[in-house]
Amino acid sequence: MIAYDDVSLTYDDAPVLEGFSLHIEAGAHVALMGPSGCGKSSALDLAAGLLEPTSGTVQVGAKRLAYAFQEPRLLPWLTAAENINAVLSDGLETMPQALEWLAAVGLSDAAEKRPDELSGGMRQRVNLARALAYDGDVLLLDEPLEGLDKPLREEMLALLSRCAEGKTLLLATHDPAQARALECRVLRYQSKAFAAER
Repeated sequence: MIAYDDVSLTYDDAPVLEGFSLHIEAGAHVALMGPSGCGKSSALDLAAGLLEPTSGTVQVGAKRLAYAFQEPRLLPWLTAAENINAVLSDGLETMPQALEWLAAVGLSDAAEKRPDELSGGMRQRVNLARALAYDGDVLLLDEPLEGLDKPLREEMLALLSRCAEGKTLLLATHDPAQARALECRVLRYQSKAFAAER
């Protein structure tokens, strides 16, 4: 469950979110859609506890929360496999699981490469694999397939759809096809607020 109650967020005296209220029941999938700068990423950061609202409250009823960031926040001194293993145990005993997740996103051959040796799309897939490996009961996805070509997007969407089953999911996206594939209720930004599509 994720509950935003009359949340406002201000950056440098500029409002990002105003009076934002949204309740997402456990197991529900919701997509926030709208132009850049309308507060989609900020809403996810609030749910993750990375931001504090200027006013209002945000509550997340989850034991484990996984986040696939818009910009892959990979640790530059770790390999692709080690970045994923870091959310498992960071020990050798879970490295086989990390390698399985790399294989799931089509990057088995990149296991020993560090982030600066990977393309942007490859880093994005490692970022996604890391979030899925963490196996949170709440999954936050911020433009998780940005920069991937159409065949890869479709592959990763199929993986996401399988892994998100039964989980609470909040997606920030510009792409209606992603929202449909993940069976999301869509809230679209209009008139300075997010409103449900009819």
